[in-house]
Amino acid sequence: MSMTVAALIVAAGRGTRMGSPTPKAFLPLGGVPILARAVAAFSAHPRIGLVVAVVSDLDAARRALGEAAARVVLVAGGPERQDSVRLGLAAVGGASLVLVHDAARPLVPRRVVDAVLEAAARYGAAVPALPVRDTIKRRAPGGGIAGTVPRDDLALAQTPQGFRTGLLREAYARADREGFLGTDDAILLERAGVAVALVPGSPRNIKITTPADLRLAEAILALGPGEEGGQDE
Repeated sequence: MSMTVAALIVAAGRGTRMGSPTPKAFLPLGGVPILARAVAAFSAHPRIGLVVAVVSDLDAARRALGEAAARVVLVAGGPERQDSVRLGLAAVGGASLVLVHDAARPLVPRRVVDAVLEAAARYGAAVPALPVRDTIKRRAPGGGIAGTVPRDDLALAQTPQGFRTGLLREAYARADREGFLGTDDAILLERAGVAVALVPGSPRNIKITTPADLRLAEAILALGPGEEGGQDE
């Protein structure tokens, strides 16, 4: 791949649902800070030339990363995730492709990163996703069921989400002009009429939001290599 690639790790959230005074990104997972695990998944990748981490506390991030901090560009985050990604985009320079990843998904497998990279280079935008296995009900205003949503056309989006950097910057500029706040990055491109490719995600690429998620991540980590557990599947 001739394109230059940057990874943008979003780690500026306070993680209030974790119920800890320590921001989620700095909590340990298997004895290693969540942020450090997320950064390592990208800094060790041979195709990725730059890693930018957008964090809530620069000093705490340096402590969490240890020696690895010297190989990461640290940026102070904003009040919303979208603000943080915008700040991080300003630090990726002339990278052709950017992978935007939530630090709260520290167990992302290499195969997911590779699939997103390949699809983003080919199509301009790509998102890893899992099929929906549960039956989805639409809630009625009174608390009952308004209907059942067919799940065949639904998917659960994960990160990293990969984009040609110019497309992502244009989508962010449009969202800023229109005052739109999205729940992920792909929705900004969708609103701009850009087709986003889907690639297979991984069950191990869970998002750590609550203490129960952290315990599940510990269990996945303990499984070792493989689809259910292992950094380099």
